[in-house]
Amino acid sequence: MAVNLVNVEAVSKVYGTRALLDGVSLGVSEGDRIGVVGRNGDGKTTLIRMLAKLEGPDTGRVTQSGGLRLGVLTQHDSLDPEATVRHEVIGDMADHEWAGNARIRDIITGLFGDLHLPGFEQGLDTVIGPLSGGERRRIALAKLLIADQDLIVLDEPTNHLDVEGIAWLAKHLKARRSALVCVTHDRWFLDQVCTRMWDVQRGSVFEYEGGYSDYVFARAERERIAATEETKRQNLMRKELAWLRRGAPARTSKPRYRIEAANELIADVPPPRDTSELMKFANARLGKTVFDLEDVTVTAGPKVLLKHLTWQLGPGDRIGLVGVNGAGKTSLLRALTEAARTQGEQQPAAGKITVGRTVKLAYLSQEVAELDPNLRVLEAVQRVRDRVDLGKGREMTAGQLCEQFGFTKEKQWTPVGDLSGGERRRLQLLRLLMDEPNVLFLDEPTNDLDIETLTQLEDLLDGWPGSMVVISHDRFFIERTTDKTYALLGDAALRMLPRGIDEYLERRQRMIETAAPAAAAAAAAAPAAPTTEKSAADVRAAKKELQKIERQLNKISDRETNLHAQIADNATDFEKVAKLDTELRELIGERDELEMRWLELAEDA
Repeated sequence: MAVNLVNVEAVSKVYGTRALLDGVSLGVSEGDRIGVVGRNGDGKTTLIRMLAKLEGPDTGRVTQSGGLRLGVLTQHDSLDPEATVRHEVIGDMADHEWAGNARIRDIITGLFGDLHLPGFEQGLDTVIGPLSGGERRRIALAKLLIADQDLIVLDEPTNHLDVEGIAWLAKHLKARRSALVCVTHDRWFLDQVCTRMWDVQRGSVFEYEGGYSDYVFARAERERIAATEETKRQNLMRKELAWLRRGAPARTSKPRYRIEAANELIADVPPPRDTSELMKFANARLGKTVFDLEDVTVTAGPKVLLKHLTWQLGPGDRIGLVGVNGAGKTSLLRALTEAARTQGEQQPAAGKITVGRTVKLAYLSQEVAELDPNLRVLEAVQRVRDRVDLGKGREMTAGQLCEQFGFTKEKQWTPVGDLSGGERRRLQLLRLLMDEPNVLFLDEPTNDLDIETLTQLEDLLDGWPGSMVVISHDRFFIERTTDKTYALLGDAALRMLPRGIDEYLERRQRMIETAAPAAAAAAAAAPAAPTTEKSAADVRAAKKELQKIERQLNKISDRETNLHAQIADNATDFEKVAKLDTELRELIGERDELEMRWLELAEDA
């Protein structure tokens, strides 16, 4: 019989006047692999923080078994900024000790790409303080996984991981003996790792057997039997269930429920998209030409990201774009955006991009555009347009589309400044769609969105008639909303993948296996680097340049603040915002180069 690790008994938690959890009783046992889902703000993080005893309940109690070895990954790490990566991850272990441990090698390689930590200037000896949030998150995750745990509690572990990193983490967690409780919006990850689900809703927690796919069916069936009045939510769940069973039938791990009941539930649900109908409508809105690329080269500074690229984005094409970080996914979208903004006048480093005359582009970047914090949500949307045509005779008011995106009538009167990061992301996307574009570029659109909002967005995009390119590490979202997958594998070429992301992972694995022997041979043949002592004159020169760089960084910071303010003031002027955004990105690139130089000089000084 499995040993009980944590018990939650009649727990309640109130913030202000809102009860996040009301009389909840749950348990975690050895071998449990539990996924926690629910809307942002409904109490998922609060629940797992109480499980880990990082936060206490108002009433009820949480008990842990004696001697419980508990590992927790929170959304904010507690890493020492003065410490090195080696100190936090490896601790006091000698190099031969940790390098001889297959599990530790696998964790470091899986999370960082290589034992030498490519991307970290000093490898394991890199100081943590100046690192980005994503880099710190991977360090915190590596530190947790290297330790031996009875129970691992993870809050959004897939954030800042690419497709390969997420696939590795899922495989690693399945192989561990530790029990697991995990909050994530990555539905593919939940399906791969979890065997039970907790659905946090309006103060209660509903338990389901199986992974995410099984949970979708069980919840839709429960709502059908209960004849729930929440018609919109039920329809969304039924539509996603239809996708799971028709589009990807192998997702469900076990036939846990009656097939007859499942077929009855989705009998009247149409396929997610009528592709031919959408293609006809897209042709009417866009004509024959959207983007034609001929022998194009895309660069980022001196680095060539893509070369000799001949490709066509046609009317109604729905493209998923995946690839290693830094391979040029975002740079490709920016090059297309610049060509569209200037009607073909702004061209890449080499080659030609032809833009259709009727193209009206909307680009959702990874950065959340700043808006006047005093504007109400509905006002921010109405400043773009009062009504929107969604195609095929569908029309929505600004208020109706707000509700589709999870902004209830009460929430529509909330000041923008009071919204969470995920809510601002939703608002940003909503404003783009209100402008009735016929081409959408979405760069990491799932960031900060909960699962219910993702299903609502997917439902909206199902019937959206136009061309679309999606960059995302959320493979479920890519598979759900696009029809073709292209990949950038880091070799300056763009490839179509008939078998989608599974084929991408296979190709990447083959590239890594091929590259490893060559790298080892090159390292063995390379002469040892001579050690040099820095002279006093070199140190003085480094200190002088450091001071100069710090003055430049202060000026750049002031200019960044000014540009953000200008973008907020011109939020409805797409051409002006695009121009300001280009200037901002150039400024950020300049800042990154200066910061890298500062780190080099700091060691010399």
